[in-house]
Amino acid sequence: MRKYYTSESVSEGHPDKLADFISDSVLDEFLRQEPGSRVAVETLLTTGMAVVAGEVTAQHAHVDVQRTVREAVMKVGYTRANYGFDAEYSAVLVSIHEQSPEIAGGVSSSEEWRAMTEEERARPENAHSEVGAGDQGLMFGYATDETPELMPLPISLAHALTRRLAQLRKDGTLPYLRPDAKAQVTVVRDGEPHDARTTAVDTIVISTQHADDATQEQIRADMLEHVIRPVIPAEYLTPETKYFINPSGRFVIGGPHGDTGLTGRKIIVDTYGGAVPHGGGAFSGKDPTKVDRSAAYYARYIAKNLVAAGLARRALVEVAYAIGRAGPVSLRVDTYGTGTVSDEELAALVAEHFDARPQAIIAQLDLRRPIYAQTAAYGHFGRPEFPWEQTDRAQALRAAAQG
Repeated sequence: MRKYYTSESVSEGHPDKLADFISDSVLDEFLRQEPGSRVAVETLLTTGMAVVAGEVTAQHAHVDVQRTVREAVMKVGYTRANYGFDAEYSAVLVSIHEQSPEIAGGVSSSEEWRAMTEEERARPENAHSEVGAGDQGLMFGYATDETPELMPLPISLAHALTRRLAQLRKDGTLPYLRPDAKAQVTVVRDGEPHDARTTAVDTIVISTQHADDATQEQIRADMLEHVIRPVIPAEYLTPETKYFINPSGRFVIGGPHGDTGLTGRKIIVDTYGGAVPHGGGAFSGKDPTKVDRSAAYYARYIAKNLVAAGLARRALVEVAYAIGRAGPVSLRVDTYGTGTVSDEELAALVAEHFDARPQAIIAQLDLRRPIYAQTAAYGHFGRPEFPWEQTDRAQALRAAAQG
């Protein structure tokens, strides 16, 4: 059985990703000054203007949001007026107010915590029951053994292409490159669904912003020589592989000048490239009490440890919450027929070895730190620098399953 799978990535200079980076940079600055800050910040970008809005509750943090925005834009590379957006002179409008007291109350004191006596609250098993989920919703985590980082191959290759474009722009190898870019990879998989393997890359699409004097012939040659061939393993490139380089032609006008940018509009790029479901909630600009973010990270942590333990070749973990409650309302494991034991047994194993209450997640993964700006581009998963990518539970899971 032959099937085709496609994933895309966008560069840090794509307007939506720039918006994500700004929102997460603001979040990081609040967490740097006050780790307990409650933050939900969105960014809208258009020609010559950034609008930052949202809810923040912090007692001691005093963040210069305008300065934080300009520094973020400068880091990405929009430093000239002829790019249509520049760090120094573009307008920055800020509208931030406190978190709703009704939401804050449910987060600060969960429904379960309010129902406990003082004696019950003192018990060790209830230590992480105080904080309630910041919203309802369902989150998914996924892992697969098709890559060393336990990520789907198409999204890993797409991210590698956009990372490479940014590297060549920044180190001066291809000085005509500009910050905005996209890549897309389609792979061919052969075999039955539970045992399918990638046999080739069918199609590669790259669209990169460029200087006005760069020719399409030059760009195509450079993309093949400096980007595609160094990134895509040679065994996947065949005589039938198709390459679409800047298929619309010129791409001089880009970034917020070419298209409006908005926080949270690239959620599939952020996760698994469409290989599995997405709960719907975006990540950027949200502190870890928002389970849209922290529980999605934790679900990935669980799924990755299951696969690393050899208990499945593929694992999808779904967890769902009710606003103001600490404990998740459901937890599901799906191994697509690749598990060494039943999915029900794995779900029971997960419930025994992982604590998915928001306060426990924050403590286990040490999430009240300014680590979020670096997540904004090239995916939140498959990168070893993040704590949710650890496989430190794999050995215990393997032993428990065997014993």
